[in-house]
Parts: sequence; structure tokens; C-alpha cells
Amino acid sequence: MKTTRKILPYAAAQILTVLLCLFTAVAHAAGFKRLDIPADANGPALNAMVWTPCAEPAENVPFGPYILHGRRDCPTVGDKLPLIVISHGHTGSFLGHHDLAEVLADAGFVVAAINHPGDSFADPGRSGDLSVFVERPTDIKRLIDYMLGAAPDAVKIDPQRIGFFGFSRGGYTGLVLAGGAPDFKHADVPCPDPRPPVCDEIARGELPTQPLPVDARIRAFVLADPLNEFPAASDLKNVTAPMQVWASQYGGDGVLPHNAPALANTLPRKPDYHYVPNSAHFAFLAPCPAGMKKSVPEICVDERGFDRVAFHKQFDASVLAFFEANLR
Repeated sequence: MKTTRKILPYAAAQILTVLLCLFTAVAHAAGFKRLDIPADANGPALNAMVWTPCAEPAENVPFGPYILHGRRDCPTVGDKLPLIVISHGHTGSFLGHHDLAEVLADAGFVVAAINHPGDSFADPGRSGDLSVFVERPTDIKRLIDYMLGAAPDAVKIDPQRIGFFGFSRGGYTGLVLAGGAPDFKHADVPCPDPRPPVCDEIARGELPTQPLPVDARIRAFVLADPLNEFPAASDLKNVTAPMQVWASQYGGDGVLPHNAPALANTLPRKPDYHYVPNSAHFAFLAPCPAGMKKSVPEICVDERGFDRVAFHKQFDASVLAFFEANLR
């Protein structure tokens, strides 16, 4: 059994303080911009959000339902910057982890997130289909290709220092990119009522006939409450990159409470594992403004006295420390 690391507020606060001191000279805010990645032979157009180090003071900027902390379209500071790509969960969005993106960009990282076609808040039309599970890893590969090629800041990115953050289905996406071979037929993933098409597709044996894409450019992975489609050790035998795995106590949205601990114990390389007491699945999403708490309480309102704002100060600091240790 791998060691379980619970959240230690004092230690996490120390980490955050040290890191903020270290990187004050690098940037003063997270710059952010919207980008559109053109369609190509491998998939449709991708809507992206990019955060970069910025030398201007931060502002609170309304953007959709969120308040972003940074500067819109701020010139990027620095060269040979590490890149982090973000994959959201089931019908999520590229803003779902904006607070983490802001912390990383303020510390000298370029961060890029996309809306997965067919499985995002803006485009949920195929979210219940197996096709989105097949296409998600390719979406991220295309994002990395763009960030290293045609993106405005491509020349400022170090292609040898790329990391990945994924939540829920985004965690599944990261495991595939790291070399995992999903076994949809035997995975410990419940089929809700009403049954989505993916359940019937799997039952009929309509499974991928070719291996899903791996991306060796990604050197380190952070997975938050990942959807575990990898029931056997053999499914993960090729996953050897450094990983940080986070587990909520209660799970949700198809992630069972024991899934992330089982995954952490199955990985061939011991991950940096964190268990978060009293949390449910959506605690890993950025804290919601008041309007979202009223309109979408199912993903914004935490129960059992869980303090999402306080947790994210620790969570963001720990993720930053992990990427610093493995990509700097």
C-alpha cells in the first residue's frame, strides 16, 4: 500500500510562501488571452485559453461567469518557459482551473487549456459517447503542437519542459498520453440512469481498434480525481513519468471514492499521492463566484464544512511545487 499524504495546511502555506518569494522577480501577474486553434486532419477547431508570465500588476477581470486575476493580453515575460497543458472534466471548460493557471503563470509557466470538442460546457453534444474518450488525447497533442509551432509565444516555450494537469476525464486523458491502455469493458466506472450511449457502445463491443495516442513530450503529470479506466496493472505498465495524484474522499460524476487510491497503488512508479478529507469531486474546480453558486450549486457548493477557497491555496501551491521539482 502506498503512503497516503493528507493535506497539511501549515506545510502547504510554507511552500506557497517560499515559492511566491522565489518568483516575485519573474512576474507580477498572469497574463491571459483567448486563442483559436484551426481545424486540421486530426480534428476540429479548438477553443483555447492561455496564461503567461506578465510584468504588469494583476487586476480582477470579469470573464464569462468567472473573475480572473491577471492582465488581459499582457506581453509574455521570459524565455525557455515550461509549458503546462490542462484537460478539463466531463462537460467542463478551459476556465475550470483558472486559479491554478494563474498561480503557475505568475511563477513563470505558460499554461494552455482547451474546451474538448463534444465534451465541454459550450459543446456537450457527444459527452455521453465513447468517441470523446478516443479523441481527448489527440485534442491535447494538437494543443501541444500548436503551442510549440504556430502560437504567438511558441519561441518562448522550452519543448523539453512540458507538464500536464487533468481533472476527472482529464485525468483519464493524461494517463492515456502517459502510455496507459484503457480497458473500457472491465473498468470500475458506473453507468448512471439514464444510461449514456457509451455504456451501450461498450456492451456491444464497439471499442477502439487502434491504440490511443501517447505523447512522450509530456514529462510530468498531475491528476485530480481521475476517471479510472485502467483496472489492471498491465493497463498502466508503460506509465513511468512522474505523477502527482489527488483523491477526494467522496468522489462524484462517475469517479468512485476508491478509484484514485486504487490507481495510485497500481501505477508502476510511486506517485506523489494526496488524499483530501471531507471533499467531493468538484472541490478540485476553481472556487465559484456568488452567481455561479446560485446557478450551478451542484458543482460550486461544497458540503460537510469543506472550505474550497482555503483548500485551493494549498492545492495550487502543491501542484506548483511538483511541476517546479520535475520540470525546472
